[in-house]
Amino acid sequence: MTIDLTPTAVNPPALPVPRGYSHGTLSGNTLHLGGQTALDENMQIVPGGIVAQFRQAFGNLLATLRASGGEPGDLVSITIFLTDIPDYQAHGKEIGEVWRELAGPAYPAMAGIGTTALWQPGALIEILGVAVIPDGRLIRSTRT
Repeated sequence: MTIDLTPTAVNPPALPVPRGYSHGTLSGNTLHLGGQTALDENMQIVPGGIVAQFRQAFGNLLATLRASGGEPGDLVSITIFLTDIPDYQAHGKEIGEVWRELAGPAYPAMAGIGTTALWQPGALIEILGVAVIPDGRLIRSTRT
């Protein structure tokens, strides 16, 4: 069997139409999930602080994962960029609860990186990741 390694854009209808980027790129069974901030369907950063922004950003990332047939257990790596690490740490228990609600008890390899700013003004967090999706669930047909 030949694995199709041609990169395919993954842009689920649940997320705003991207301009100049893709929400994800699928190559073979590996899905590279583009950085997601807490943008809602109106392209606005959700209010409510780091926990609300984590919920939205992680939910956006999971929407892209699911559009390719993936599940949270398929995540192999997550990188979280933060404008305020102490704020994230202070809300770690709440963020962990959101994680378990959205993704269950499995945790992939993770990194948290502090940064001075993110692309959208008001964004406190950006999450990107990598997933490996089994053949039986893999969906290649996505909106571009």
